[in-house]
Amino acid sequence: MIDTHCHMEQSEYDSDRGALLRQCKAAGLKAVVTSCARPQDFALTMDIARKHRGFVFPTLGIHPEFIKDIKPEEIDGFLETIRANKKDVVGVGEVGLDYNWVKEPEWREKQKELFRRMIRLSEELKKPLVIHARDAYEDVVEILEHEGASRVQLHMFGASHLVRRVEGNGWFVSVNTILLKSKKHKKLVRDMPLDRLMLETDAPWLAPEGWESKRNDPRAIRPVAEKIAEIKKASFDQVWEQCGRNAVEFFSLPVRI
Repeated sequence: MIDTHCHMEQSEYDSDRGALLRQCKAAGLKAVVTSCARPQDFALTMDIARKHRGFVFPTLGIHPEFIKDIKPEEIDGFLETIRANKKDVVGVGEVGLDYNWVKEPEWREKQKELFRRMIRLSEELKKPLVIHARDAYEDVVEILEHEGASRVQLHMFGASHLVRRVEGNGWFVSVNTILLKSKKHKKLVRDMPLDRLMLETDAPWLAPEGWESKRNDPRAIRPVAEKIAEIKKASFDQVWEQCGRNAVEFFSLPVRI
């Protein structure tokens, strides 16, 4: 009942953002966690959260794919912005590593440096981490372990071979509509305990087949929950409620399940 990872600041929502969020409420969602992934999206993200207080909750971070585009002083400034707004955000993210968009070894090392800073910031602020780990699963897990990260959400995590390691660290995995067609994500859901799973959409991207438009939105957590229930041979209500409870506790959301 909670979309734990989407991007409501994206321009795809500019024409009807408020109306769509009202539709999400009407569809039974209790909350939406929206991820600000670069400094230039900060003002709009916080404005959306203010206008929809108690329903939209922001996380702030720097997505690793932007490592080449952001100057060191911009990073320093945004970390101070996150510190200054710590009471109004529920997590640090999305942050991590992306080896799909960044191939050069020197830039991958800069990603790692930034990632470590973000992990330490989350510990300083006592906020959970929202992690991006595209084509960099082992390095992400190794860095998180080395830094002693404890409150971790692995967003759209596809490394089913690392499930036991993830579970052993007490981390969570959030699952979106890629589950409807990806064998490796289905295997991960099969093997990951329900009390370590959360629902997400990564909207506006990844609209499921047959969706009302090419633009995804937080309501698509429902088919994800249905697929999890099918895979785990559980009831829909069990998945819906447990994943919601996981999200509330992880992000410390003031939301009643």
